Amino acid sequence: MNRRLTAIVEREGDGFVALCPDVDVASQGATVDEARENLTEALALFFETAPADEVDRRLRGEVYVTQIEVAVG
Repeated sequence: MNRRLTAIVEREGDGFVALCPDVDVASQGATVDEARENLTEALALFFETAPADEVDRRLRGEVYVTQIEVAVG
């Protein structure tokens, strides 16, 4: 079974960090693609090895990523 999850990738120093807020799993890589691939692998390992109650506890039903505008200064 496949599950569609959210991935947020951002630059950190010389590389990129990828976060899946749906289950709070993260990984990193030298490029955006590598960070995504490593996150995919980390998520697969999480779902393969985590007990069902851990998956249920961490899995969020819906995650929305959006932008907001805030007055600064």
